[in-house]
Amino acid sequence: MSDSASERESTKLAELAKRRGFFFPSNGVYGGVAGFYTYGPEGAALKRHLEEAWRDRFTVREGNREIEAPTIMPEAVFEASGHLEGFDDMLVECAECGESHRADHLVEDATAIEDAESLSIPEVEELIREHELVCPSCGTALAGEPVEEFNLMFETTIGPGTGQSGYMRPETAQGIFVEFPLLAEYARNQLPFGVTQIGPAYRNEISPRKGVVRVREFTQAELELFVDPERDEPDLSRVADVELTLYSIDEQREDGTAYLETTVGEAVEEGVIASEWVAYYLGIAQEWYERIGIDTDRFRFRQHLPGERAHYASDCWDAEAELGGDWVEIAGFAYRGDYDLAKHAEHSGEEFTVFEQYDEPIRTERATVDPDMSYLGPEFGAEAGEIADALERLAERDRTAFEGETVAVESDGEAYDIPTEKTGFAVEEVTESGEHVTPHVVEPSFGVGRTLYAVFAHAYREDEVDGESRTYLALDPEVAPTTVGVFPLMDRDGLGERARELLAELRSAGFEASYDDSGNIGRRYRRQDEVGTPFCVTVDYESLESGGVTVRERDSTEQVRVPIAGLVDVLADLRDGERSFEAIAEEYDEELSAGAENAPN
Repeated sequence: MSDSASERESTKLAELAKRRGFFFPSNGVYGGVAGFYTYGPEGAALKRHLEEAWRDRFTVREGNREIEAPTIMPEAVFEASGHLEGFDDMLVECAECGESHRADHLVEDATAIEDAESLSIPEVEELIREHELVCPSCGTALAGEPVEEFNLMFETTIGPGTGQSGYMRPETAQGIFVEFPLLAEYARNQLPFGVTQIGPAYRNEISPRKGVVRVREFTQAELELFVDPERDEPDLSRVADVELTLYSIDEQREDGTAYLETTVGEAVEEGVIASEWVAYYLGIAQEWYERIGIDTDRFRFRQHLPGERAHYASDCWDAEAELGGDWVEIAGFAYRGDYDLAKHAEHSGEEFTVFEQYDEPIRTERATVDPDMSYLGPEFGAEAGEIADALERLAERDRTAFEGETVAVESDGEAYDIPTEKTGFAVEEVTESGEHVTPHVVEPSFGVGRTLYAVFAHAYREDEVDGESRTYLALDPEVAPTTVGVFPLMDRDGLGERARELLAELRSAGFEASYDDSGNIGRRYRRQDEVGTPFCVTVDYESLESGGVTVRERDSTEQVRVPIAGLVDVLADLRDGERSFEAIAEEYDEELSAGAENAPN
């Protein structure tokens, strides 16, 4: 897609989104603030339906449990997680106008480089010089301006006065990790178990752009699956035959656009996807994206290059959708190892393990120490306790260290030599019934707003009906904001009253239904088409006489006459995919024909 075609598509989508109440920049009456969007009535409904579909697939059907954690957390959480040190983007500031820009994005926009985020700061500075990049706001050259790291978290104060330092969470995951000790109890300490969360996250983006694609407040849907790395394996047979489009490291390094079309089972067998757990969730996600209406011809899974992969992730893939000519990440799938739980255990002093019972107790040797504190105390003073702890840790990992006359340990960067006889070192035989395991974490993480935009963009259609141009959204009935529109042919002679009665009946039956009696019937159809309503029901004079209504299908614009008595069942089957519109039309056309043949002369 050319740049001009891409811009035209983006403009059409933005105009439709605002005009029909899907999403629009927030606080417009006060000039707005970049990076914040409001979801209007149609967008909020679409977003809610996508969240419900995600919850159904990743929580309910996978047997996981959902929590809701606070969006503001104390500073200590993010010290442990590493966000205070490493949650940064590259910032370059224009010396002329003072505008700040994300340096790696400037490089990507001006070059063929797709992953400038993985480059070092000196490399990005060199690319700015080499390509003579300028400030997008005022046109001033940026060569020579320093590129700096900018932490993306919003800081706040908890409580009055100086209070306690806190941050608005940049991801929902930490709310799950910090509660692991209790969550493990709720799961009866049985691995594997998964915890999900859907909620807002906040990132103080340097230069928000592309509508809801890059914003400062957004919604995440995340699953943290806790597994025993030695024992737990996914049931790959459930997804082995699911077809994937993979953009692996090898293809990216060759700077090509050739993708690997394969199945989950083949990708694991050939070592393309290193983690079986990641492969499992790629398969689950592929099926889910197809279910909610993502165009699979504009969708791929891209493997993280080594330079952009988090240091704790052994394998990581992004789900990407083609939007306006660009590939945009809409989800990430990572094997995080034990990094998160080990860090929180280290910083909090709490246990972040699960005790796993052996099938049968085993006899084993255990090295222990019982330091002589009457010696350590006078000899080392305040350091005695830390030295005792260091001796205990050393005994667990290296018994040979106690074979000499003295034992060398380190505490707070200082080395100490302790007489072996004062350590109380011993090896004893014990019976063990199990062991404490620090689980590893598998994380599928979805951006709900980006997924919504991908569904919205991929559903956009233009065609011609009866000689007139038409715009419509081919949304799946499961996620469409409204399932059925109800119209009276005209609002007179009792048609309006009967249509409103029918509207109430459909809403009581659980349908999201809307009513419209404004303008001619064709114009009402077009309004519903633009917001993606899959079915419309029209009440006419014949409805008052025979009890039948006209049901229209959005994509084909075909219509069928259905008795009101069977309308709820027909619409339920259409919404749930139990029967196609073609099958419904064939069934009721045959019934009408049979009725005409059997009518008296």
